[in-house]
Amino acid sequence: MTRKMTGLVSALALMVTAEVATARDVIAAFDYLAYESTEAETPVPEGAYRNPVLPGFHPDPSIVRVGDDFYAVTSTFSWFPGLPILHSTDLVNWRLIGNAIDRPTQLDFSGLGTNRGLFAPAITHHDGRFWIVNTCIECGGNFVITATDPAGPWSDPVWLDFGGIDPSLFFDADGKAWIVYNDAPPSEPQYEGHRALWLQQFDPNAMTVLPGRTLLVDGGVDPSTKPIWAEGPHIYKIGAWYYLLTAEGGTADQHSQTIYRAYKVTGPYTPGPFNPILTQRDLPADRPDRVEATGHADIVQLDDGSWWGVFLATRPFAGQSTLMGRETFLLPLRWEDGWPRFLDRQEAVPMVLAKPNLPESPASAWASWRDEFDVALSDEWIGLRTPGQMPQFAIEAGALRMIAGPAAAGSLGKPAFVGRRLRHHRAEFTTQLAFTPERSGDFAGLLAFMDETHFLSAGKERGRLVVRLRTAAEQGSSGVIVAEQPLTTDAPIELKLALDRGSARVFWRMAGESAWQAIGGPINVEPLASVHAGLFTGLVVGPYAFSPG
Repeated sequence: MTRKMTGLVSALALMVTAEVATARDVIAAFDYLAYESTEAETPVPEGAYRNPVLPGFHPDPSIVRVGDDFYAVTSTFSWFPGLPILHSTDLVNWRLIGNAIDRPTQLDFSGLGTNRGLFAPAITHHDGRFWIVNTCIECGGNFVITATDPAGPWSDPVWLDFGGIDPSLFFDADGKAWIVYNDAPPSEPQYEGHRALWLQQFDPNAMTVLPGRTLLVDGGVDPSTKPIWAEGPHIYKIGAWYYLLTAEGGTADQHSQTIYRAYKVTGPYTPGPFNPILTQRDLPADRPDRVEATGHADIVQLDDGSWWGVFLATRPFAGQSTLMGRETFLLPLRWEDGWPRFLDRQEAVPMVLAKPNLPESPASAWASWRDEFDVALSDEWIGLRTPGQMPQFAIEAGALRMIAGPAAAGSLGKPAFVGRRLRHHRAEFTTQLAFTPERSGDFAGLLAFMDETHFLSAGKERGRLVVRLRTAAEQGSSGVIVAEQPLTTDAPIELKLALDRGSARVFWRMAGESAWQAIGGPINVEPLASVHAGLFTGLVVGPYAFSPG
């Protein structure tokens, strides 16, 4: 069995065979799923790259260099498999090589909202091992996992006895290891979002934190301004100084990155004379190629002495609205008088700039791909929450065969749904579906999912094609019908979901025909934007089947 057979497919034990499927099961067969960006992008000049380097739903990036290789990990919340591990040699082109959480026995996201689960992982490498420290919100707290191969397998979590979120592990040259993290301030919080950064020693042999902790930052750079959500901290030893890099201002449009330094790892830490070192909150809203919510950075040094950093940001199509959520960007870091800086005040994040001086990695096929479902699903495919014991789908006879499940998209159950990230403002998802609804409410088609209260589904019910939209809790767990039309055939059909920023169109045709027919008109999907859905995730689109039972 290959590595690709692990993760989502093997974890679910997804073999829809005669032994698993029963006479009562409602099966939907998807012949393929294709993705095509419909954006007109100007080619990038030779020696340059385009931001973001990880487009679509890749928040809270953390990065580590090991020799000539770079590895990154990002947040996944309640999606499974979780914590994607990406590899690059040039910091620009990244390839997914696995997921750190790819077994149901590692963590249980059952019953969790989409915006809970795995927050802000931090990856590092020491003494031949890769380490990730992370927080599982409402599913265990803080933990550490390790691997000798970043592609996996990763160990089961070892739970750590401290509170808060966003832990990051730092190995010092003297052999000591430390975890820096966000937690409540030492006294009663003075305002909403008042947080503190703490340091606690870690024993990597016993895999435990030692008693006692040290307060590094209370509030933020300037306590008089009541700074909010000091979080995502990392410590680096650079020359004679320990540098503390941390986010501040919340993960929306006021997000920023700040810097401190100290002579000892335990402090005291002094803020730099120029803070924040990265933000877009001081720029006009009508600027071109607008990037917002910059922060939560991690940095690495190259052999030529240059420094580079990854960070999260958004690309809104209007206001703060984007369907892609928070994405990962790359910028060089410059130093002035012993202090690092990403951007000057009122300097916009550049969308195209010169590449790092590194060996080039192969580019990922994110703008155009097609899965014929003739081999096991790749690690790009994710589903909601941890798989249970009952199988939901299989790759069989060149199709993804899915058992319509009783968990609706808007429930906190485990919907029969797998998908891939939206990576462009304008894009099309296309599939071919063979499905015979047997009961009222049976449904199969495409699901575009932000969270359990914000999604669009388009597909086939008994006697009709239907498009449903959910933008509020009172609309029911399957949403409300926004378009429908009669369909009398049980022959295979093709479906297309075309997204254009805040608008969507749904089309269908008989399999093998050339002309598409619209199901209704344009649909306003701006209410699905991440700013309305907790800010954390991005749109994931793929096959979905539901049967109320």
